[in-house]
Amino acid sequence: MNAWNRTSQRNGPIAWAPNAARSRDADLGDLPDWRLSDLYPAMDSPELAGDMERAATEAAAFAEAWKGRLAEAADEGTLGGAVTAYETIEELIGRVASYAGLLYAADTTDPARAKFYGDVQQHLTDLSAHLLFFQLEMNQIAEDRLDAAYGRDAVLARYKPWIDDLRLEKPYQLDDRLEQLFLEKSVTSSAAFQRLFDETLTGLSFEVDGEELALEPTFARLQEPDRAVRRKAFEALAETFGAHKRTFTLITNTLAKDKEISDRWRGFADVADARHLSNRVERDVVEALVRSVRESFPAISHRYYAMKARWLGMEQMDAWDRNAPLPETPQAVIGWPSARKIVLDAYAGFSPDMAGIAERFFEEGWIDAPTRPGKSPGAFSHPTVPSAHPYILLNYQGKPRDVMTLAHELGHGVHQVLAAEQGALLAQTPLTLAETASVFGEMLTFRAMLEGTSDPRERKAMLAQKAEDMINTVIRQIAFYMFERKVHEARRQGELTTEQIGAFWLEVQAESLGPAIRLNEGYELFWTYIPHFIRSPFYVYAYAFGDCLVNSLYAVYQNAESGFQEAYFDMLRAGGSKHHTELLAPFGLDARDPDFWAKGLGVISAIVDELEALDG
Repeated sequence: MNAWNRTSQRNGPIAWAPNAARSRDADLGDLPDWRLSDLYPAMDSPELAGDMERAATEAAAFAEAWKGRLAEAADEGTLGGAVTAYETIEELIGRVASYAGLLYAADTTDPARAKFYGDVQQHLTDLSAHLLFFQLEMNQIAEDRLDAAYGRDAVLARYKPWIDDLRLEKPYQLDDRLEQLFLEKSVTSSAAFQRLFDETLTGLSFEVDGEELALEPTFARLQEPDRAVRRKAFEALAETFGAHKRTFTLITNTLAKDKEISDRWRGFADVADARHLSNRVERDVVEALVRSVRESFPAISHRYYAMKARWLGMEQMDAWDRNAPLPETPQAVIGWPSARKIVLDAYAGFSPDMAGIAERFFEEGWIDAPTRPGKSPGAFSHPTVPSAHPYILLNYQGKPRDVMTLAHELGHGVHQVLAAEQGALLAQTPLTLAETASVFGEMLTFRAMLEGTSDPRERKAMLAQKAEDMINTVIRQIAFYMFERKVHEARRQGELTTEQIGAFWLEVQAESLGPAIRLNEGYELFWTYIPHFIRSPFYVYAYAFGDCLVNSLYAVYQNAESGFQEAYFDMLRAGGSKHHTELLAPFGLDARDPDFWAKGLGVISAIVDELEALDG
C-alpha cells in the first residue's frame, strides 16, 4: 500500500489549508499556504469520493483477475500487465492518502480533519487487503521462471529493479492470512499510537512569561540572543513535556513492543534490520557509519562546543545555550522574499534547470510556510504521486536556519519532481539516498552565502552556524540512532519507565555533545517531541548518511571540469531504480569503502579547524 509518508521531516524545531489565502507577517512578508486543490477540491468533493470508490472497485477486480495465476502470467508473457495495473491502483491510493495526510498535517487539532484522516486510513487499509496477495505471490515465482519472463515481456523487464527489491523482502514475509491480519490491525495499533502522538504534540502549549506558545515558537526562543529568554523557553518545554511524560512513555513502549512483535514474527535479528532492508543498505555499511561518527565526537562536537562556550564567555554552557547565536550573528529577520531569492540564486548558480524546478514550488502553490496552532512541527517534503507534484511544509520564522530548511526541503522537492518520471513503483528513493539532494541543496545555499560575505565577523558567524547544522545533521542524528537502539533493545526485556528512557537519552547526549554542555534538569525529557522515533524508527541515520555523502559529492563537484550537473540529475532521475553503489559509481564514490565516511567527516572537522584559526 502506498501509504501516507512524510519524506524528510526535520526532527525537531531545529491538512486542509486555506488554498487562496496567504499569511501576512510584518517582518516575514507574505507566507504562502499550499494549494491542495491540485489533488482534490475539498474533503467532501465528488472527485475524492469517486476516486475512493474507484480504488476499492479496481482493487477487488485486480484480485479477481490475477490472484493465484501470477506464475502462469510469467510463463505467458503477461505478468508485466499485472504489474502495470497494480501500479495504477497504487497511484490512485497514493493520491487519496496524500490528500488526507497533508490536510491533517496542516491542522491536527481540527476534529473534522482528524476524523477524515482516520476514515481515509481505514478505507485504504480495507481495500488494500485485496492487493496484499500480489507482492507475496510475486515472491513465490521461481527465480528461473521470472528470469525467463523478463526475456519475453519488455513491460515486466522495465520493473525488474522494483521486483529485485521486492524479492529482498521474501525471507521476512509471512503467509497471506498473517499479512492481512498485520495490515488490518495496524489501524488500531501502530497507526493509532502514531496519531495519538501527533495530536498530543500539536495540542501542547508552553507558557513563557505569561504567553501561551506552540511548540515551534517556543523552540525558536532557544535561538534568541538573550540568555534569560532561552532559559525560560527551556524551562517551559521541560515543564510541559513533564506534564505529559506518562503519555509519551506509553506511546514509546507500545510502539517499541509493536515493532518487536513484527520483527520477531518476520525473523529480523537486529532491532534496526527492518530499516536497513527498507533503505536497501547493508547493516555493515551503517555500522561503519555509526562507528566513524562516534569516533569523531571528540574531534568535532566536543571541540566545537568548547570553543562556543569560550565565545559566549562561559566555562560550560547550559542546555539552553547549545543553539544560542554568536555575538557576531546578524539578528535581522530574513523575510520570505529574501529567503526565496537566496535559495533560488544558489540553485541557479549550480544549474538553471534546478532553479527552474524549485521556482515552481513558489509560483504554483506547493509550499505551506506559516506557523499556525495545530500545524505539524518541523518541516517535510511529501512527494504525493507522479501524476501530481510534491508539497513542502515549513514553519518559517525568518531565522537563518529556516532559510537552510527551505533549501533542504526544496532539494527534496526537486529530487521528487525528477524521479516522478519513473512511475509510482520506481520513483520512491531509499531514505539514505533521499537525503542526498536535500543536503546538497543546503550546501549550495551555504556556499553561495559564504562567498558573498566579506566581513570577517559575519564569516565566522556563518561558519559557526554551518558547523552547528552539520553537527545537528550528523553527530546528533547518530546519537539519536544510538538512543533508539538502547530503547528498543531494552524494551525486549520488559516495559520501560520514563526514568529509564531519560537515562538512555542523557547517556548518549553526554557522550555526543561533550563536557562543554551541562545537561540541566528537565533535559532528560527532550526525547519526547521527536517524531522520527514514533513514525520511522531508525530513520535518523539517513541524515548522517546523506550529509557525509554530500560532503564527498560536493568535493567531486568542486574538482569536476564538466559534466557533473548532468550526472547529478541522472542520479536524481533514477529514483529507486538503482542501488546506492550504482548511483555513486559515476562520481567515483563507494559507501562500502572504509575511508568514505572519514572523508565526509573530515569536511566538518575542517570547518571547526577554520573556526579555531579565526578564534586564535
